[in-house]
This record gives sequence, C-alpha cells and structure tokens, in this order.
Amino acid sequence: MSMATEEAHDPISDQDQKRAALGVIKEAWAEGWADGIDGDCLAQASLFCALTELVSTYGEDATARFAEGLSRRISSGEFSIVLARQ
Repeated sequence: MSMATEEAHDPISDQDQKRAALGVIKEAWAEGWADGIDGDCLAQASLFCALTELVSTYGEDATARFAEGLSRRISSGEFSIVLARQ
C-alpha cells in the first residue's frame, strides 16, 4: 500500500462538495458553449441528468415533491441572477 492510501483523509463537508460540484458543472457548460452547444440544450440536458440522479438516489416520489416546489422558488427569483449596472 502506498503512503497516500494509508493516510486518513478528512471528510469533505457537504458545502465544499457542492462548491466543487458547481465548479465541475460550470467547466462542462463552458466546454459545451465552446463546442457551439446552445445554452437551452445544455440547460435541458443538465436538468435531465440532475433529475435522473435524484430519482436514482431518493426515488420518484421524493423527487416529485422536490420538483413541485421549484415553481414557487423560480417565481420568487431564487434562481435569477441580477447583474449590477454601473
């Protein structure tokens, strides 16, 4: 066994994992845009991947309950990015 596999690793916090995952997703989007893939296509493919993973992890009922709340969250601006004007 190598020294690296013998060392105990500190668990990565949920917040750090989410931050790292967002970075990976942003890189994939940038690569897709660079390859000429439309943003709408990237968004729909991302939603499909996300929902299939949630169903796989939590089941259809729990994922459906989660998705039911998305309309309210979208309407309240939770996913809107406000750009500052100078």
